[in-house]
Amino acid sequence: MRAVRMTNPGVLEQVEVPTPTAGAGEVLLAVGAVGLCHSDLHILDAPPGLFPTPITLGHETAGTVEAVGAGVTGWTPGDRAAVYGIVGCGTCRGCLRGAENQCRRILPGGIGLSRDGGLAEYVTVPARNLLHVGDMDLTQAAPLTDAGLTPYHAVELARPALRPGTFCVVIGIGGLGHMAVQILTATTAVRIIAVDTSVAALDLATRMGAHHVVQAGPEATQRIREIVGEAPDGADVVIDCVGVDATLTTARTVVATGGKLLLVGLGGGTLPVHPVADAPPTLPLETTVEIPFWGTRAELQEVIALGRAGLITADVQTFPLERAPEAYDLLRRGEVHGRAVVVP
Repeated sequence: MRAVRMTNPGVLEQVEVPTPTAGAGEVLLAVGAVGLCHSDLHILDAPPGLFPTPITLGHETAGTVEAVGAGVTGWTPGDRAAVYGIVGCGTCRGCLRGAENQCRRILPGGIGLSRDGGLAEYVTVPARNLLHVGDMDLTQAAPLTDAGLTPYHAVELARPALRPGTFCVVIGIGGLGHMAVQILTATTAVRIIAVDTSVAALDLATRMGAHHVVQAGPEATQRIREIVGEAPDGADVVIDCVGVDATLTTARTVVATGGKLLLVGLGGGTLPVHPVADAPPTLPLETTVEIPFWGTRAELQEVIALGRAGLITADVQTFPLERAPEAYDLLRRGEVHGRAVVVP
């Protein structure tokens, strides 16, 4: 079968590999769609040894059950499924609580991270990592497994602060950010402020339900402050889907005292924390900072329910499997709006 694999650190190639066979407790999935994520770029750019090579990338996967391994129940050939990408140890404190995204022994671990992913014609996954999607378009189902799940998990972490009439700033209206806007619209009554450098991305945010849009730049903080009020007031929640120095600076300077910062983007920026009594602090007092990682299987079930109800829709740009390396290049250059999705 065809697969797009990282054959060496930083080297991405389409190759021919044997079609895998479902082992005990596993399902062989005929891949229908795979979302491409900025996290894949971090995997490609990672130092040698951090991720195994060769490995098939792709951790946002949906497809059709082709065959089931020994001991698998609840799945039959022809069933359509989305893949929960995290594979935890199953025995640590986090996994036993149903939070495999907090696994204390395997991080990061999962489909397309520590074992072969979905950028291929077929992939094997543990049966417990599959969730039914019914007749949902697989190009919609695939992005829900990360681009939908991660911001949904962030919103869940901030849920107590997302009261009706409060403000939530979403920075970066890309693959995750445009889903975050929709999730907030579908599940809260907050006022949403979308921030991005791209006018096209801000137009997308407006279509997805944002109440205000602000173009990133030197005037962004002032414009946001005109909406949310002056310090110590501000945005009750800020979801940064970029995570570079510039966006983290915006986030910490517009969040309210007692507010929440959710650092979703893995852009490599630094958030200074310098509590002092004789000068303005780097973060407002009582501010909570969290770094969401993916989400739980239960949360993915809820994201899929939102998708099947038509309350959230991924804005996708599709590519055939052989163009996956090109799609990653476009993603790296910031030329993909919404989510790039490969259809093998």
